Amino acid sequence: MARPIIEVKNLSKVFGNVVAVDNVTFSIEEKDFLILLGPSGCGKTTILRMIAGLEIPTEGEIILKDRVIFSSEKGIFVPARERDVGLVFQSYALWPHMTVRQNIAFGLKVKREAASVIEKKVSNIISYMQLDGLKDRYPQEMSGGQQQRVALARMLVSGPDILLMDEPLSNLDAKLRLDMRAEIKIIHAQTEATTVYVTHDQVEAQTMAGNIAVINKGVIEQIAPPKTIYNRPANLFVADFIGSPSINLIEGTTAVGDGDGMIFVINEFFTLTTTCRNIPAGLPVVAAIRPENISIVPREGSNTVPGEVRTILPSGPETVLRVRYETYVFNLLVMQEVTLSPGQAVHLYLPPESILVFDKKTGHLLSLDT
Repeated sequence: MARPIIEVKNLSKVFGNVVAVDNVTFSIEEKDFLILLGPSGCGKTTILRMIAGLEIPTEGEIILKDRVIFSSEKGIFVPARERDVGLVFQSYALWPHMTVRQNIAFGLKVKREAASVIEKKVSNIISYMQLDGLKDRYPQEMSGGQQQRVALARMLVSGPDILLMDEPLSNLDAKLRLDMRAEIKIIHAQTEATTVYVTHDQVEAQTMAGNIAVINKGVIEQIAPPKTIYNRPANLFVADFIGSPSINLIEGTTAVGDGDGMIFVINEFFTLTTTCRNIPAGLPVVAAIRPENISIVPREGSNTVPGEVRTILPSGPETVLRVRYETYVFNLLVMQEVTLSPGQAVHLYLPPESILVFDKKTGHLLSLDT
């Protein structure tokens, strides 16, 4: 079993009267790719900066490779330059008066490595990152994507086994972001460096991460692999934050079927059968179902809801539909060509096995499959 290479214990950061990070505890195993995901202002960048040594925590402890690099209780604070981690920022932070070669070599010169060693390392990383034709250019002479490759090269040249990245792709256009996601995944696979990556882009998180930590108001709501985060969100915040189009949320009250204990979710407009068990009757809940799990069927039946098509949003191979019934507007994600039109009456089928059930009061997932 891989050992934890980063350990964060009861970490908090307070700015004045604002609690940016609230008693966070987690560990990252060697070679893992953890993405800190959440809305703007949730504390994810602050967590990364505290691991990097760029922000001093208010309380808690941080351990890198079995070495305590911060402890409020023991009075330990190891400066950023002594933590042996690689950093890439949203702004790239390249020196404008230095060429690509000089920018990449800068950190090695600060460490006073031998000139011959620096030359060899820089040449190797320039070749690895396919920057040979750009080595004598200045940052202002390059595109955003090229600058990002230089920033990655500068991080990798010293061979750190911990990489910290703060929204490194947010300044790139959509196609470049896709290309750079692939590049970063390849780099991680080849270097096997333990990586902590901050983003607010859920697609980026789901396509790149080994594990995702979903953060909300300074608290980690759930840490799990992307598929688990998507298919079994721990609470309503995670369920609603992850996924585009958004998950469908249906308020109701539980009822238990005779004999088998099957859970029904009932509201004033319809009743949904689920595959859940072991949930008490009469409990206020929120049922949830992903847009791609709802289908359009030709007639009324079990677990169907009537509705009227409100909008049709085609997007290449996908089409997003919004269907209204009473006070509910359902999001559907359809993967084939749609011949429907706004105003058309349809029947929606919600498969029982695809319905999650959350406690309305606590927001916690209650769904238990058979």
